[in-house]
Amino acid sequence: MKTGLDRLLDDPGLRKPLQGQRIALLAHPASVTRKLEHALDALAALNDLRICAAFGPQHGLRGDKQDNMVESPNFEDPLHHIPVFSLYGEVRRPTPAMLDTFDVLLVDLQDLGCRIYTFVTTLRYVLEAAAAHGKSVWVLDRPNPVGRPVEGLLLRPGWESFVGSGALPMRHGLTLGELASWFVRTLRLDVDFQVVTLEGWEPTKGPGYGWPLGERVWVNPSPNAPNPWMARCYPGTVLLEGTTLSEGRGTTRSLELFGAPDLEPRALLARMQSLAPEWMQGCRLRPCWFEPTFHKHAGKLCAGMQIHVEAGAYQHDAFQPWRLMALALKAIRALRPDYPLWRDFPYEYESNRLAIDLINGSELLRAWVDDPSATPGDLENLARLDEHSWLAEREALLAYG
Repeated sequence: MKTGLDRLLDDPGLRKPLQGQRIALLAHPASVTRKLEHALDALAALNDLRICAAFGPQHGLRGDKQDNMVESPNFEDPLHHIPVFSLYGEVRRPTPAMLDTFDVLLVDLQDLGCRIYTFVTTLRYVLEAAAAHGKSVWVLDRPNPVGRPVEGLLLRPGWESFVGSGALPMRHGLTLGELASWFVRTLRLDVDFQVVTLEGWEPTKGPGYGWPLGERVWVNPSPNAPNPWMARCYPGTVLLEGTTLSEGRGTTRSLELFGAPDLEPRALLARMQSLAPEWMQGCRLRPCWFEPTFHKHAGKLCAGMQIHVEAGAYQHDAFQPWRLMALALKAIRALRPDYPLWRDFPYEYESNRLAIDLINGSELLRAWVDDPSATPGDLENLARLDEHSWLAEREALLAYG
């Protein structure tokens, strides 16, 4: 498999339209070649391109920030002596002064295939800014590491935020290049835009089902995305960021496990099994105990579960992480109706709406969890309608098998 970056580096013909242009790069730590050279270094080494600036999204160009709402500063790259602008610092959108430094923006970001991952929103913002200021955007495509499955409720109108850039389901099943095409189409952007496509990507082929295991090295696109297994779990475990439960930050398996000091994993598993066993397929759930070194419940022994989606435990077409985690929250509410489940705190600079609602793109999931009369079938019916609608809309966007 070749990424868009590798194809651009290998083919002078692809680069020819960029000659004589001032070029900027939007990248992060996972923006590497197949030889693990960072995109900025590889592109700057080419004699026929002029790299004038770089941009970093959340967590930074080189991956310097650990948690959410920890901003990165602007700086000068010490090797290439170009400005590096932060799109997760004083601003989220490029300013006119930043836009004045380039003619063409290359976007090379490894996504996780989940609506809430903020690189998706940053992509939208740079496309809008480019359209408004007459700049060109080239997306150097990378694989969606979780492949083509679609799952979850669509974000509702009025619920847009930095973790929800449009009416996407939680698992959208698109690459970043395909998502860029969707933004250009749905937002009716008049922008000079193209995608340098992947070559040889096989999203339905095991064992990687989206990520070419054994062929490409995994580099963390953000500090708490340590492997493809986390990417598989993330569309479900990201819900935990809006709860009082630990999502495993402060452990070595963040967003693959969850728990709290007062949780009873065996009772929780039994209640989940009684409510919706079909939502627990495609993985193995293992009761476990862990002590986060930082973040929620730091220094306290937590009881919970790890979601195993590696090796023989994983069934690609059966695994539904969003439903699985919704079921866990529903089971906790059923076992302990007064459990303080929802975390009320500023989330991605939003203080007036609960984090769990921002994450889901509406109040629907929280309302379902909190309603003792609501059944798994009720949520299934809502989600299935949205998923079928998105599958139909997505069809025209698919650039790969």
